[in-house]
Amino acid sequence: MSSDEELALTEVTEFQKSKDNVLEESKKIFEDVRADCCDIRKILLKFQERKEKFPDSYCDAYIGFCLPKLLNPLVRVQLINWSPLENSTDLKEMPWFRAVEGFSDAKKSSESKRDDDPDEEVLPRVIEKTILPKITGILRLVLSTLRTITQLCDNVFEKQVLSRRECSQAKQDLINTVVLRMKQSVEEDVFIPLYPKRYACSVSPLLQLLSKVLLWDETVQEDTVRGVGLSKLLNRCLLLNLFNTPPGPENIEKCKEVVACFPERWFQNLGSGSTLPESVNFCQCECVAISTCFCNSDETEEVVLLLVKVKALRIAEELTEECKREHLKSVIRK
Repeated sequence: MSSDEELALTEVTEFQKSKDNVLEESKKIFEDVRADCCDIRKILLKFQERKEKFPDSYCDAYIGFCLPKLLNPLVRVQLINWSPLENSTDLKEMPWFRAVEGFSDAKKSSESKRDDDPDEEVLPRVIEKTILPKITGILRLVLSTLRTITQLCDNVFEKQVLSRRECSQAKQDLINTVVLRMKQSVEEDVFIPLYPKRYACSVSPLLQLLSKVLLWDETVQEDTVRGVGLSKLLNRCLLLNLFNTPPGPENIEKCKEVVACFPERWFQNLGSGSTLPESVNFCQCECVAISTCFCNSDETEEVVLLLVKVKALRIAEELTEECKREHLKSVIRK
């Protein structure tokens, strides 16, 4: 955070005071409600008992579809002080999550004649109406930084149990917000020096951001992930660093870390010996580094293996010919 973004001590104190007041007031929300009517575990226990005694009438009453509406207000109260970007309690460790998860996973009564069980969707539906909107709101207000994207992936989205419905509005809103923040993180927060040879830019934060962006593959549309991760981050930022790193083992290690970030499925159905269009410059960068200084060394084989992994077979063959390492062609043809 830069100096012009830092909050004054008085502002921090005032914010904390307001936050404490909100938390204190939230304790009064259910003060006039019986304990067994605002305790999620006790509520679900009653429905579970009903389901076991009268399974068919329970299903005919569509209880599983109504429960999320009953539970959502209770869950939102428990989430008032929860933030995925802070050191809050892990979502799966929260009492309400355990209670709803246990209810959703409970075995169906053998007396029920139904194959599908709407109760299995209670937890995903609660998450869609409580967790996802809260995360979306946080991301819209919090500055888009490497830390934001990293913690979001680690603490929230990878651990979510989402509904079988592929495209709920809450999920789509979250994905759209994440995509916007990822683009801003790459375009605004990644520093690209005007004179790169005079400025040693650390590659570690860039690799970390690349890894986190590509984790969204299969959740966010592939074209979007490739556009942000490869076209913008790899080709505009990381390649600049690699081009200005002296050829050698350090450079190759960086290339290995880059390739390790790529989803393998992107390269499974590529034909004609060509890699992804967005990774061509990266592959050529590897070849230039090897052919310039290490044409007859073991590093050549390491680079060829990397090129084969990303299906840049033509580039790999050209490198073996230029470096006169004909025995490596057998590796390419496998």
